Amino acid sequence: MSPQRISGDLVREAPFLREHDTVEDAVRAVRASGFPALPVVDSKSELRGLFGEREFMAALFPGYVGQLGYAGFVGRGLDDAIERRVACRAEPVGKHMNTDHVEVGLDFSDTEIVEIFLHHRVLVIPVVDAGRVDGVITRADFFARLADRFLDANG
Repeated sequence: MSPQRISGDLVREAPFLREHDTVEDAVRAVRASGFPALPVVDSKSELRGLFGEREFMAALFPGYVGQLGYAGFVGRGLDDAIERRVACRAEPVGKHMNTDHVEVGLDFSDTEIVEIFLHHRVLVIPVVDAGRVDGVITRADFFARLADRFLDANG
């Protein structure tokens, strides 16, 4: 008998984004959803990637900022950066989405979830069934459940 998963009931439905959606529309959808990132799917509802907080910041700020260890010589004003990159509003999400393989199948284990959160910079993990997104698990939800289990264990 396999151990009971702590994350089995953490799978939540989430809205989808499409690769052709604009960054502006995607940012609005992420904010309205309450999730830190959303799955990006193709016309068959198959997972293509993720777009969220991190991907938005990478789209908005020049590419070199993400690769720097120190950005002190870059202008400090957010308004200037936003004004310079206002054109990214109309860019497709597909240009900026995270395409790491971070999904799990319906038979996922808690250790798979831990491995993905530790080795990838994602805040949500899509759960897929036959390639189609069935829901997501957020890092915040998983952390809370793991912390509860830890604090309740022999404490």
